[in-house]
Amino acid sequence: MKPSTSHSIKHRATANDVVYTPTLVAQTHIKSIDAKPDDIWYDPFRGKGVYYDNFPTENKLWTELSEGEDFFEVEEANADVICSNPPYSCMDAVLKKSVELKPRVISYLLLEGKMTPKRMEYMNESGYGLTGMYMCKVFSWYGMAVAYTFTEGAENNAKVIYDRVVHRADPKKKS
Repeated sequence: MKPSTSHSIKHRATANDVVYTPTLVAQTHIKSIDAKPDDIWYDPFRGKGVYYDNFPTENKLWTELSEGEDFFEVEEANADVICSNPPYSCMDAVLKKSVELKPRVISYLLLEGKMTPKRMEYMNESGYGLTGMYMCKVFSWYGMAVAYTFTEGAENNAKVIYDRVVHRADPKKKS
């Protein structure tokens, strides 16, 4: 089998947005968020539930397109924290919809090049400052993964966590 290259990935016919996050990565991402005990957490792209199942509260919501719940059709979430691993092929729409829902915190795990300057400016112009970055490597993912955390009304003063472990998919879960 021929290995993927950045050129072949960039020019593939359809996006492959179904990528599952290892549990330890989701747990570390969640712990990196400065949340309040009574916060309502929302996972808009639940997938197999690795984020949702590890949220530090029972005050949690989810949507998952494969289960008939479309994030882009949600009119009101009443969530304080949005946290997930979103589909990368529609990041502009994901960020726009997230801002429209007006949570206090928006935090997404992305590949390192997906948070472009234009997207960063959009978040800032929408009133969200970058307050955290959790950087890690997941085996078989292309490049580094970064969990970007934006907080409403905050300055761009991110605390950076660099995880040197190469994470692998969970052994008992399909990845």
